Amino acid sequence: MAQILIIDDHDSMREGLDLLLRRRGHRTHVAENGASGMALLEENGVDLVITDLRMSGMDGLEVLGAVRERYPDTEVLVITAYGTIETAVEAMKLGATDFLTKPFSSEEFGVKVERLIQTKEERERLRRENRSLRVENTYLRELDQGKEARYGDIVGESAPMQRVFRWIDRVARSESTVMVYGESGTGKELVARAIHAGSSRKDGPFVRVNCGALSDSLLDSELFGHEKGAFTGAERRRRGRFELADGGSLFLDEVATVAPQTQVRLLRVLQERELERVGGEETIGVDVRIIAATNLSPDQLLDGNGFRQDLFYRLHVVPLTLPPLRVRKEDIPVLVRHFIEKLRDRTCSPVNTVTTAALERLSSYEWPGNVRELENVVERALVLADGPELDEDDLPPFGVHEGGLTPGPDPVLSVDGTDLNSVVEGMEERLLRQALSRAHGVKAEAARLLGLKPSALYYKLEKYGIEP
Repeated sequence: MAQILIIDDHDSMREGLDLLLRRRGHRTHVAENGASGMALLEENGVDLVITDLRMSGMDGLEVLGAVRERYPDTEVLVITAYGTIETAVEAMKLGATDFLTKPFSSEEFGVKVERLIQTKEERERLRRENRSLRVENTYLRELDQGKEARYGDIVGESAPMQRVFRWIDRVARSESTVMVYGESGTGKELVARAIHAGSSRKDGPFVRVNCGALSDSLLDSELFGHEKGAFTGAERRRRGRFELADGGSLFLDEVATVAPQTQVRLLRVLQERELERVGGEETIGVDVRIIAATNLSPDQLLDGNGFRQDLFYRLHVVPLTLPPLRVRKEDIPVLVRHFIEKLRDRTCSPVNTVTTAALERLSSYEWPGNVRELENVVERALVLADGPELDEDDLPPFGVHEGGLTPGPDPVLSVDGTDLNSVVEGMEERLLRQALSRAHGVKAEAARLLGLKPSALYYKLEKYGIEP
């Protein structure tokens, strides 16, 4: 089944072609002129455009030019009753895939359409194979040259991460649904983006939905779209994330939080590859690869969490569990260097390297927040550091305990009779002044750098009599 757009200003011809194509099992959209046809194409996206050549207003050649400019992978069949060689040559020069002269039989028309659809499918298959070979060759070449194997911003030299890279390399070539498991901060979205980037859908959209950040009713509208007047405030029709991701990949983050009613609709899209907008009756076909993620394990997902078993098995086609940072601590040095390079300009930091002492302290911590927590600590350290080396003394306190900051491994202090409170307060005041300096006196930015709520920062500034 293909999605086909018919553009013809003659009612009988348009309706006849529509009937022939629907009888062959294709999904059709029809327009009576070029402008409305292009609007339908923008809204729906199709595999094949069939357009009459001579039409009032925007004619077939103008339609052809617009399609080629904006949708270069869409096939175009031009139909005309004025079948001169010159017209055919002009249409083919503009990028028409084929040309059909009126009058023609239904058999001839059907053969042309099926041939064009097969041509598109074959071209896409070859594109997928070529892209997969390029990804695989790049990966093997980097291994041969002893380079760090990575996808996008995913960094790691440990054995667990090398297995993840090889898994991404294989899975990206397929069209299978992927379920990514992992604790918060392990990089599930980065894996989803890497799969998309290595797939045949690379040139299509990558659309992300954080299911846990939206209410049940809002999530329905975000995923499936809505019609004008479907609910209070729906002042116009809106396409959902599934439609926006057509031809690409849709990443459903925190999928375990989806409400039961939405799970039913989601299951239908996975099974039938079609949906209805909220408040609508039109059935809309979608071509989307699903990549889902959750911080629960498979057992937890099915153990009394209200998650449908049939939806679980629709998503759990190709599963991957990302390793937490505490089981791949050998990646901490390369991650720290990666974050220094990534964040140095943003933090206006002079740091370009890190000392062994700093790495040893960072490696002694368990990192419950995983890679995301490590990145935040490195960013704060870059803000506070003064020299070209990130040393142990430049590291801010890290680790969370009862909502406040607590230090990691205890530093060796020589207090010489000084009470502990004075030492802690002195360190706190120094950090506050350094953060304000880096933030150019902006309190909200200083609070973010220190990982504090603004109200907590204001209290501490007043406590120490610090004026920005």
